[in-house]
Amino acid sequence: MESSIMKEFKDLKISLKEVKKATNNFGSKVLGSGGFGKVFEGKVSLSDGRRIVAIKRLNSQFGQGGPEFLRELMILSRYTHKNLISLLGYCDEDGEKVLIYEYASNGSLDRHLSSTVLTWTQRLKICLDAAQGLAYLHDHKGTQQRILHRDIKSANILLDENWNAKISDMGLSKIGLANQKNTFLFTNVVGTPGYCDPQYMKTYTLTKESDIYSFGVVLFEVLCGRLCFKYTHGVDDLEILVDTWKQSYIDKKLDDIIFKDLTPPLDPTSLETLSKTAFECLHDSREQRPTTSLLVKRLKIALMFQETYDNPKIPEDEASDRLMIVRGMLTMRANYFNGT
Repeated sequence: MESSIMKEFKDLKISLKEVKKATNNFGSKVLGSGGFGKVFEGKVSLSDGRRIVAIKRLNSQFGQGGPEFLRELMILSRYTHKNLISLLGYCDEDGEKVLIYEYASNGSLDRHLSSTVLTWTQRLKICLDAAQGLAYLHDHKGTQQRILHRDIKSANILLDENWNAKISDMGLSKIGLANQKNTFLFTNVVGTPGYCDPQYMKTYTLTKESDIYSFGVVLFEVLCGRLCFKYTHGVDDLEILVDTWKQSYIDKKLDDIIFKDLTPPLDPTSLETLSKTAFECLHDSREQRPTTSLLVKRLKIALMFQETYDNPKIPEDEASDRLMIVRGMLTMRANYFNGT
């Protein structure tokens, strides 16, 4: 069965010899590591010439072997979007399972949460990019299938040289029919502490709203300029900050948690829109969480208000365009606060 499926991807196959050459026998710069193994920087020859790539060497000892390898290969070769990391090749030879991706030179979002270089406007664009990638997975129009990512977190949102965001790491994803509710029942919960939907952890059932919860955590991380957890007394003592963030929003005390070095000055409506959206993603009731299409719509509103706030002066010959933009923003704002 697996060999017949692999025939579909024969054009993506790269020899182990070339992979080892590209990574100096897996001794080159390490871009990241985890239970899956390590990701190396390398340079390989592709149809468009030699280019720098990210090379993930899967570690079968940690359960990231055959099924996860095949799942990620299938998803990223069949589903392509500007806000999903691109799969460029793979190697399955002599017990080595390797996936080769486009190179995201600015690394993962989690490394930039506390950066003063990343402006509020850039943060909004990154969130919008990620929301568009997730919307594509949840509601892809070209097939009859829907993909639940299952491990949305800032470490799995990669940033290219232009700070465009791309969702990565599909190894835990589940595929279901788009015309069904897509509820998956598991005997154990997998994911990352702090980002996991509490309903998923409680009932062992996974739905697309579980991804929405995780995305809401990421939105709060972007707003607060820090990860959703901290170590209090060593690596085994983890404190999750999500409930604190939610309570601060309820108490109207965002100033207590917001990243103090956010620049430029924040448009109040932009801030209100993102924080309200983040909070609603974390709703205890899955039915009350926004859809990905609504996430995209609201983040566009937040970005539009901030960009107008950043550039209040528009040339006279663009006055009519400005009027149309303002009218559109007012309509979207009214619809947003009406929940439509």
